[in-house]
Amino acid sequence: MNEKESLILQLIKEDPFISQNDLAEKTGLSRSAVAGYISSLTKQGKIMGRAYVLPIKKEVLCIGGSNIDRKIQVTGQLQYGTSNPAESSQSCGGVARNIAENLGRLGCDVGLMTVVGDDPDGEWLIEYTKAFVDVTASQSLAGLTSGTYTAVLDHEGEMAVALADMSIYENVNTEFIEKKWGYLASSEMVILDTNFPPRVLKQIIARCDEESIPLCITPVSAPKIKNLPKDLNGVTWLIANKNEAEALTGMEISSEGDFFKAAEKIMKKGAQKVVISRGDKGLIYFTNEGEAGVLLPPKVKIADVTGAGDSLVAGIIFAHLKGLNTEDACKIGMACSMLALQSLETVNPNLNNTRLQETFKQYFN
Repeated sequence: MNEKESLILQLIKEDPFISQNDLAEKTGLSRSAVAGYISSLTKQGKIMGRAYVLPIKKEVLCIGGSNIDRKIQVTGQLQYGTSNPAESSQSCGGVARNIAENLGRLGCDVGLMTVVGDDPDGEWLIEYTKAFVDVTASQSLAGLTSGTYTAVLDHEGEMAVALADMSIYENVNTEFIEKKWGYLASSEMVILDTNFPPRVLKQIIARCDEESIPLCITPVSAPKIKNLPKDLNGVTWLIANKNEAEALTGMEISSEGDFFKAAEKIMKKGAQKVVISRGDKGLIYFTNEGEAGVLLPPKVKIADVTGAGDSLVAGIIFAHLKGLNTEDACKIGMACSMLALQSLETVNPNLNNTRLQETFKQYFN
């Protein structure tokens, strides 16, 4: 941002209703020059639209999926090819939305950029989520249905199979992101899942790199790894599970050493900090600053695994924003994940900063 742009932005901050003629008079510029500077400021995300709306600063902006989660858990041993007695439930889900709700419950100033259908599911997703998250950057798309995720769980709460209908995200394009860039530019950290099309993910990653906006990527699934570009320069954190890491690196992970080899491959793509979760065997972390380690999880009774990975990401980024080192950030992430595992809800409704700190002290201090 140059000197003239800074001056115009300051005048707009002082009077958001100032006209271009008044701006020209106060700056000594022509009206056409003022219009050019305003266009540039809009593209930079410093102002939003013709009304000179200034973006509100956020700690975190989560970008990606917001779905209806449907869970069906069998009450006995799961048998394929026949009918199984089961219990079902429905809740708000989606990786980006789940992470945003977790962070909101922890007291972060967090926003969500997602798309939903103009249907009852979409209305419920937005209405429920806005109790914890600023949903101003989100949009309802006419004529489309909201994303859904249906998980079949065995009697121990482990996922047997999951089905996802997320075709709505194919309607997100680069123009959508450009119009809403102000929300990214005004955030301390952006968290991006892989639900949006490849060209959109590439655009966000490249521009966050150009504008030095810290970025965390968390894949949705192994198949959606293909949405990521090969160049991950500008990615501050990449947090994935074993299957996603295998898909991202093209290698099989069968030993502890393989986890670190995979993390190193991901860092060579440009990511600065890599975390790979290993389910009930904890996680590994590896950074370009030489930090590396393995964390084993304490034993807890599992009610439902759905959403545990999203809670891990939320906890890690929450701790990162508080200035903790990588190891302690991962411990906070695991503590947050443990609280999710003990809840039947995708996001533990009892989650808050105090509960998280208590869990951390109980198991990691």
